Amino acid sequence: MSGARYLLVALVAFAAALAAVLVARTWLAPPPRVESQVHALLHERMTLDPAQEERIHALEAAFAKRRAALEAEMRADNQSLADAIAAEHGYGPRVGAAVDRSHHVMGELQKETLRHIFAMRGVLRPDQAAQFDAAIVKALTQPSQTPR
Repeated sequence: MSGARYLLVALVAFAAALAAVLVARTWLAPPPRVESQVHALLHERMTLDPAQEERIHALEAAFAKRRAALEAEMRADNQSLADAIAAEHGYGPRVGAAVDRSHHVMGELQKETLRHIFAMRGVLRPDQAAQFDAAIVKALTQPSQTPR
């Protein structure tokens, strides 16, 4: 093959890869996280007084640190799982232990998220809390937006 043909093949492959990424991001994007939906509700659709704003910002800052720490643990657990798979080439004791560890940390993140949500709810007036509860239930029960 000539140099021009190699270049043409490379450009076509690049264009196909780019198109695949765009399609995946458009059609297969995960639904927004519950925390994102709660954040939008609190800061865009509810009218919070300055004291509520201050308390919620403090809660969000503390949760962001805790979430970052747990996400770092999950990344480390993923590396441990990858190492175990590379060593065992099957579902062996190291793989099982790595899976169990990653599930434990995922569960901790879910618990921390719920504690955070309830802490923010505690800052709200009863009328706001009712709206907040409805939004949480909707976020947790809405069907996935991704096509099958």
